[in-house]
Amino acid sequence: MKKQIGFTLIELMIAVAIVGILAGIAWPAYQENVRTASRADAQGALMGLAQAMEKHFTEYGTYEGAASGGGDTGIPDIFPSSSPLDGGVKKYNLRITAATQATYTLRATPINSQIGNGIVELRSSGARGWDRDNDSSIDDPKDMCWNKSC
Repeated sequence: MKKQIGFTLIELMIAVAIVGILAGIAWPAYQENVRTASRADAQGALMGLAQAMEKHFTEYGTYEGAASGGGDTGIPDIFPSSSPLDGGVKKYNLRITAATQATYTLRATPINSQIGNGIVELRSSGARGWDRDNDSSIDDPKDMCWNKSC
């Protein structure tokens, strides 16, 4: 009798089951890392928009008029309007939500696959917020930071 070399169907099914279990554990962790990275990219874009607002203030003596069409709020006219800035699938829309002569509030609103991850906000005072509980507000003190460790 010749001895056959190879895998039995049972061995193959066990290997597929193990790979399936590992994938089931790894996929949610991977998705959370992607969401976190996209949020960090939006935070960086807000910092860039804040620099553009400061440049606008230096040139005009006010934060007003930095939005599209010379408006005070809305799509920024002085900076790209979505994140990531370097192309790819957009994850956040960048907006000027308030602008006065001396203050401003900038907001990144999640879109596409990032929906449900909460808004990210930056104020001229340096206050930062992330709506981690997704209630469209960052007034809660626990929301006044950009990461989960606060």
